[in-house]
Amino acid sequence: MAGVLTLTACAKDSGDDSAASGGGESGGECVTAAAPPRAEAGSEKREGEAADVDASDLKVALAYDVGGRGDASFNDAAAAGVDKAVEDMGVSDTTESTAAGTESEDAKQQRLTQMAEQGFNPIIAVGFAYADALNVVAPKFPDTQFAIVDDDSVDQPNVTPLVFTEEQGSFLTGVAAVYKSENCHVGFVGGVNTPLIQKFEAGFVQGAQAVSDKVTIEVDYLTPAGDISGFNDPGKGNVVAEAQIDKGADVLYHAAGASGKGVFEAAKSNDALAIGVDSDQYEQKTVADVKDVIMTSMLKRVDVAVYDFIRAVAEDDLDSLPERFDLAADAVGYSTSGGMVDDIADVLDAYKQQIVDGEIEVSATPSN
Repeated sequence: MAGVLTLTACAKDSGDDSAASGGGESGGECVTAAAPPRAEAGSEKREGEAADVDASDLKVALAYDVGGRGDASFNDAAAAGVDKAVEDMGVSDTTESTAAGTESEDAKQQRLTQMAEQGFNPIIAVGFAYADALNVVAPKFPDTQFAIVDDDSVDQPNVTPLVFTEEQGSFLTGVAAVYKSENCHVGFVGGVNTPLIQKFEAGFVQGAQAVSDKVTIEVDYLTPAGDISGFNDPGKGNVVAEAQIDKGADVLYHAAGASGKGVFEAAKSNDALAIGVDSDQYEQKTVADVKDVIMTSMLKRVDVAVYDFIRAVAEDDLDSLPERFDLAADAVGYSTSGGMVDDIADVLDAYKQQIVDGEIEVSATPSN
């Protein structure tokens, strides 16, 4: 377990010590920066654009990261993208397999190889842990299209990276956390201490500090880099979350996969609030017993990326995919289920617009 890092924002000259407009009672004295101007109504969000695409010739395989379907997070989002492709585009056949927390590289290579040998095409590897395996397997099957979520290091002509600006969506959760914190004390729980999960931390901290020069932020990781069990250990997530709450944090944001259920349970037991990740976790059945503490979730639309990849393969047009799925494309954002952030939606959307317009640049790496 990584040690606790407590961050206190540096003072900013905001020119206005009043709470940001539009927040109602939320935020209180913790909010020390004025909100940006209200965002103008934008264009409608893009939904499935593949209603007329025929993918009936495709056999799609999903190689899950640890946790698999049912993790109420990252893997479930990927599964939703495939499920929608089956419904909308008539994908003929699908298969899926889940990585074990301690499995070897050989096991990952074997999983991908078996899928390719069985004629599945495309094959989607869900998670950066598959990068080394793909570098070995993809060249052996040049006629098979592969994609990998959350990694752009695999330099193979038949491998498509599906990567996101997680830091942008996490910035908005940092803003929301401060507005909803009564103690002016919030926390971040990361699953595994990797550059990817540090992007969630970086955005969350920057967002919190953008609206408050008083906030205290707890930062913990469940496991160090190389130990991916941090994504599938709700018990450890609970212990770390309890420790943060004991220190005063009353809003916790997790980027810890299936371990997030433990964070939610700790929040529920201690009258705290929590922020989910990847999927709209308020709506996830596997955490339904604790959904009343999930005030919002940072939406990382893995489902959109997977769906769009399948569409692009069906149309033989992989160049149509963006280099990175970002806030401007509504591929990251925040959820509103449960109504707990309705009173600050104008504030969140104003910050979102500033990021989209380039007026706020969100760092992908933590400042400390």
